[in-house]
Amino acid sequence: MHGPALSGWLLVVLCAASGAYCLLRMRTGGADGRGAAGSEAVMGFGMAAMALPAAVLSPPEWSWAVYAVVFGLAALHGLVGAVRHGGHHLHHLVGSLAMVYMALAMAAQPAGHGGGHAAHGGAAASGGVPVLTGVLLAYYGVYVLRSGTRLVPGAAPGGAAGAVAGRGAELTLVCRLSMGLAMLAMLLAL
Repeated sequence: MHGPALSGWLLVVLCAASGAYCLLRMRTGGADGRGAAGSEAVMGFGMAAMALPAAVLSPPEWSWAVYAVVFGLAALHGLVGAVRHGGHHLHHLVGSLAMVYMALAMAAQPAGHGGGHAAHGGAAASGGVPVLTGVLLAYYGVYVLRSGTRLVPGAAPGGAAGAVAGRGAELTLVCRLSMGLAMLAMLLAL
């Protein structure tokens, strides 16, 4: 087995596929649905870029600042959406802030300590604030479990038809579940 490089590649594929599906979702639905799909596409592609194995791409030191700025702007967008609409926009806010947190934690690590990617685990030094990492792990653990139960036929209130309206909505839930699992993996490797 290839260890951390294999898990990094799996995260890249999972997150890039989720981002691509979210881009396709932007072509349909109302303005609010397109906005949510766009936010999720940014998250998916950003997570894919952060998960690239260091053997393939060793990012320059300034790249973590770029990630922090991009996801800081996404967090502002999520905050505006959460204030106006609530609901899933609050999750986008938490996700964007988690990405800022991981980028700052990786920027704080010495250049030779861990290769600079969140998905590399192994010999990498622990980064971030353990309490905050624990809170984010708990949040995403609950989110993944809740999302997963919504996909189980008959487990959700009103049956599967009540929880998921159509194949497109079901794929959206799978996409969100996948990105939640990827976030868990990245936080664990932090």
